[in-house]
Amino acid sequence: MKTALLIIDVQNDYFKGGKCELVNPMKALANVEYALNYFRENSQTIIHVQHINDNGTITYFYPNTDGAEINERVKPIKGEYLVNKNDPNCFFKTNLRDIIKDENITTLVICGMMTHMCIDTTVRACRYEGIEVILLSDACATKNLKINEKTISAQTVHDSFIAALNNRFAKIIETVSINQISF
Repeated sequence: MKTALLIIDVQNDYFKGGKCELVNPMKALANVEYALNYFRENSQTIIHVQHINDNGTITYFYPNTDGAEINERVKPIKGEYLVNKNDPNCFFKTNLRDIIKDENITTLVICGMMTHMCIDTTVRACRYEGIEVILLSDACATKNLKINEKTISAQTVHDSFIAALNNRFAKIIETVSINQISF
């Protein structure tokens, strides 16, 4: 059994002044950074995912822009993996599956952005890849959503998606409990 950290889409367009600003992204960023440092201190496998909008399906993360760059506080360093994607599912047309196989990873600790999109999609995909997931609920962020002229608050969106993933798709914990994870 081997555990790795998967950090999804902590990119500049999700922060103040970005093209898709989330609600409370700095709180999530602080927790992602904490998890990243914990994994680095314990010399564990770290996989960063960066969404690059090369197919025009969204209005941000354009190639070669500051908005598409991973936030400075959690940028990959030498020895860490970087997976580029252009779909909410981190496995779709990427080398993530190969990294997991090559590293003999059986469990992913997942965090990042957005809860209702790439986090949800990738956590669910892990089940069908045979990978256990520990989801750091306070190291994820999302935004307000609208349907039928009604605004659903980011907190409600986040809580609903986390609750739906709980137990069947992931073990949900807060970052403060990360030291309980077995490597």
